[in-house]
Amino acid sequence: MGLRPVLLNRRMAGIASTSLALALGVATVGLLPAATTTASPAAAAVTADEVCEDPTGTLARAKAGGAAGHDPNQLTLAQVHQREAEFADILQERAKRVGQRTLNAQAAAASVTIPVVVHVIRRDTTRAGGNIPDSMIQSQINVLNQSFSGATGGAATAFAFQLQSINRVTNSSWYPIRQGSSAERQMKTQLRQGSKSTLNIYLGALSNNLLGWATFPQRNLNVMDGVVVLSESLPGGTATNYNQGDTGTHEVGHWLNLYHTFQGGCSGSGDQVGDTPAEASPASGCPTGRDTCSSQGLDPITNFMDYSYDGCMYQFTPGQATRMINAWNSYRAA
Repeated sequence: MGLRPVLLNRRMAGIASTSLALALGVATVGLLPAATTTASPAAAAVTADEVCEDPTGTLARAKAGGAAGHDPNQLTLAQVHQREAEFADILQERAKRVGQRTLNAQAAAASVTIPVVVHVIRRDTTRAGGNIPDSMIQSQINVLNQSFSGATGGAATAFAFQLQSINRVTNSSWYPIRQGSSAERQMKTQLRQGSKSTLNIYLGALSNNLLGWATFPQRNLNVMDGVVVLSESLPGGTATNYNQGDTGTHEVGHWLNLYHTFQGGCSGSGDQVGDTPAEASPASGCPTGRDTCSSQGLDPITNFMDYSYDGCMYQFTPGQATRMINAWNSYRAA
């Protein structure tokens, strides 16, 4: 299943200032515990129904300086300021797109409306215990509609999303949600609703510093089908740099059969989409101009299927849109 990790800030040698860390694309989510595993996400094996990868994003942190072969600790002050300015420009562009988003345009373009059931898994009824408000959930649905419609600047896809219900469950044995655990299977077995075309989203605190994970479509869908997302990654959440709702967009992309842009690294079939340039490893932060493969095209750091900050992501490609509707027709259409 596709996983999106929280990329923790482990300062590189010689980096002391927050502005320099930002310029180098090092993600900072200070409230989450340190990660321990070290496997490479880019080298993950692809099976018929899942993509497994390192939940710590270790390789992404190692590549946080930008282009392959460039030592991030040797950036000049001028280069640091340049990267800060480039990142600011991308954030301004995204803000402009967000200001211009209209759901009317999306509704006219979409040919498939996906019913969404949201399960809020909480320890207790406090916000600290996972009880996020309905307004954050509705904002997440809005972000999905905007992102998949192309309103943020990417390709328009065939999909729109309609919230059917919000199911709140207080169960400390399911909190946090642990990827691959018997508790996760028990939770989904008891809670999953709808048919193969219903998107079930499970929200809560997650184990192992993960932002989310998702199942891929397959011939015989089972109770595990759905998307799990860190509740504080929803719009207005507390996951710094990952709180604009794009973890949800990323994981739903997996649910609709998209791989990561860095899948397979620089060789092989990669993400099996022709118009996403090859990428050696996950991007961290917003490293403009990053180019980790010798093939044509800069790394697709603004693509929803990379690991960039939410503020850096804004697009799917036409090839990704085609791959998603083809998978829908093959696996999820009624």
